[in-house]
This record gives sequence, structure tokens and C-alpha cells, in this order.
Amino acid sequence: MTESNPQPSLYAAREPVFPRRVKGQFRNLKWLIMAVALGIYYLMPWIRWDRGPNLPDQAVLVDMANRRFFFFMIEIWPDEFYFIAGLLIMAGLGLFLFTSALGRVWCGYACPQTVWTDLFILVERWIEGDRNARVRLWNAKWDLRKWRLRLTKWFVWLLIGLATGGAWIFYFTDAPTLARDLVAGTAHPIAYSTMAILTLTTFVFGGFAREQICIYACPWPRIQAAMIDEDTLVVAYREWRGEPRGKLRKGADDASQGDCIDCMACVNVCPMGIDIRDGQQLECITCALCIDACDEVMDRIGKPRGLIGYMALKDEVAERAGGKPKNIWKHIFRPRTIMYTSLWSLIGILMLVALFIRSPIEVNVTPQRNPLYVTLSDGAIRNTYTLRLRNKHGDDRPFRISLTADAEYQLALEGADTLEVIAPADSTLTLRLYVTAPAGSAAAATERSDIRLWIDDTAGDDRVHADTIFNGKAQ
Repeated sequence: MTESNPQPSLYAAREPVFPRRVKGQFRNLKWLIMAVALGIYYLMPWIRWDRGPNLPDQAVLVDMANRRFFFFMIEIWPDEFYFIAGLLIMAGLGLFLFTSALGRVWCGYACPQTVWTDLFILVERWIEGDRNARVRLWNAKWDLRKWRLRLTKWFVWLLIGLATGGAWIFYFTDAPTLARDLVAGTAHPIAYSTMAILTLTTFVFGGFAREQICIYACPWPRIQAAMIDEDTLVVAYREWRGEPRGKLRKGADDASQGDCIDCMACVNVCPMGIDIRDGQQLECITCALCIDACDEVMDRIGKPRGLIGYMALKDEVAERAGGKPKNIWKHIFRPRTIMYTSLWSLIGILMLVALFIRSPIEVNVTPQRNPLYVTLSDGAIRNTYTLRLRNKHGDDRPFRISLTADAEYQLALEGADTLEVIAPADSTLTLRLYVTAPAGSAAAATERSDIRLWIDDTAGDDRVHADTIFNGKAQ
């Protein structure tokens, strides 16, 4: 390229967005969701749940040291990771369901980036004022007042980021204990480093990057195109009613002018800094604040609401002709969303069934491979097994080990005179088990025999079994 015609830059500097405060039903809904989401996130680690003397009393805890996950009365062990996989699949299907029905409602209301950005904007508005005051401050020279307001805002943002990072690490250990260790300076370095990273990312993403995360870092705006169809309800501008737009002139009654008075209210409240009147855009997160802003203006000038509102593309032709759109529930409940709902419900039901039918005890038996068997002095054949007995109860339990009743084997536990053991509460007991086939028995003369070990909870009614192989001496 010549100097007179330089190659255009692939990147553009960020234009700051200063959304104006707005009131309305969608803004109130966003406040409610933000309060609930932040309340759950910050307070959940401090909720106590009594599980007995041998288990942690934190209601929600990811116990990395013991490789378990606690959620109120539910305890998930490492071998039950399929429950976590099921929850992730349900979350994905739920995202597909809501997007196909109502567009990017997750992005507009419940996404962590949106929730914390809303909180940071609230702090910014509280300290620096509404949109016009923030714009003036942005363009003003750096004087004492600007430094004071900026430093105050950044300090509050930093406190929010610190609380965010702190709340996250409280989910991985006992929250009160960790809080005391953090203050005393005796917590593990990983705790401090994790808090520092999350504090910094929250501070930068919510305070400075904001809409840039949604536009450039998040893949969902590009994926959503596959989830949206002509029946999806999305926020849209009814240009056939609003155009041609023009300024409202007092006393004028121009029938050729549309309802849009070009007041820019919809643009000024948008946290993404876009103009919804330009049509569907990748940047739109469907927060619907432009609906609240436009309805407020329509009320003031005596025009009907709905110039900007939720609308399906399929209804456009009917609305242009002055007709009524299809019932909203017919857009929401259609084959595609019913399929997503059915799959979501099916996975949820299967997970609940699996959760309630799972046994509180588990057993795993591993034969020793080297050697496969040992020939004793009397000609008997002995196999050695590693038996792992998992007791998921909250108290110590007595268990008895046995074989199928008609088996011709002898059992023995290493270092024990009986076949009864006490398994500690909520832990895995590892034992060495000897199974011996008497000399001259069919099992001793058979190369491989199937055997079944039974574990009985003598303090309850639980009973589980494990199948394995007995290796004999082939003739």
C-alpha cells in the first residue's frame, strides 16, 4: 500500500459507553436477578449444613483434598462425576432452550459478565453521576476533582473484585477458617494468588473491558445465530411504525412522520453502545433496556408503547399490514423448544433417579496379577485381591465379607481373624483379601472361575457385590 492510501487497521480503539439510568419492568427484572445472583454467590459459602460429626458442615463445598463435592444433603464422589457431566449438559440444553425461545436472555440478565458490569456501572453512576455527568467528566482535564472521583470509583471496584475473588475460594474450603487464615496471613499461597487473579480480572472485565468481553472474547454471540429462527422472540425496532423519524415539533401534526422522534433514548441506555434501530446486531445482548426507555418516551408524547419491543420475525408481515402478531406462547412452545425441554427434563429425571437409587456403600475388587495364584504346601490354590470398601455413611459401619453360598472357597483377610471389618465414616477402606480353593477341588483345577464377593452392612439392610475371577491351576 502507498503512503497516500495506507492499509486500514484491523483493530479500533474502544469507544467508552456511558449508559443512562432508566426505569421500567425490564430494568426492575435485571435489578432483581442481579440481587439474587450476587446474594447466592457471596452468601452461599457461609451457609451451614449439619451432616454429622465426621463431615464438613459447609452447605456447598468442593472438597479438593478428599475429592468430593457437597451440596446441602447431596455428596458427590469422584466416581460419580457423571452427575456433574449431567448438570453441564442440562446447562447447555437450557441455554439452547432460552436462546431459541427468547434470544440472548442469558447474556442480558444472568451472565456473570453482565451482572458484575451492571454492578460496576451502578457504582460509577453513584460516584460520578448519570450519563451526562460521566461524559463531561470523561472529557474534562485531569484536575483534583477528576482524580478524586476516579480513585474513589476504582477503590470501590477493587473492593468488589476482592470480595468476588474471596467468595470464590471460600467454596473450596471451610469459609470461616479460611477467612481467619487470610486475615492472619497464614493461608496457603494458592489462596492468595487465586484471590489476586480473580480480583484483577473482575476489576478489569467489569470496570474497563465491559462490552468488549461480550463482543470479542465470548463465543456465544457467534453461536447464537444457529439457535435463533423466525419464531424466536427478540428485541426489535418496528421501523414501519417509527419511520420516517424526526424531531417532535410542538403543535405540529405531520401524519407523514413516524412515531420515532429520534430522541436517542434507546441508544443512551444501551450498555453495549449500539442503536437497536439499525436492526439485529451481534453486539445486542437482549437486555431490553431500550424497550423501557422507548416506552417511557412514548408515554410522554402520547404515543402507544411497543415501538421497540419483543417480536418474532414471522410476525413482521402481519404487523406491517396492521394485523396482530401470533400469540406469544405459540412462539415459545413450538417443536424445537419442546424438544429441548423434553431432553432437559429427561436428563434431569435420570439424574434424580440415579441419585436416589445409588447405594451408600461401594466395593471394588482388583486381583493381584503377579503372581496370578500361589500353590500352598497342602496343594491348595490361593488368589490375592485388593478390596476397596467405600462407606458413604456419616458414621462408622460394620461390614461382613462373604462369597456366594455354594462356593467351595475359603476367605481370609490379611491381619484379621474374622471376615467382619469396621469401615470409617465417609471414607474408603483398603483391604487385602485371600481366596483359597482346597486341593483337589474343581475350582483349584479350573484355569479361570467366576466368583462373586458379597459385602453386607450388618448395622443396616444394605448389600452390594463385586464379580471377579479366580485363577486356578490348569491340568
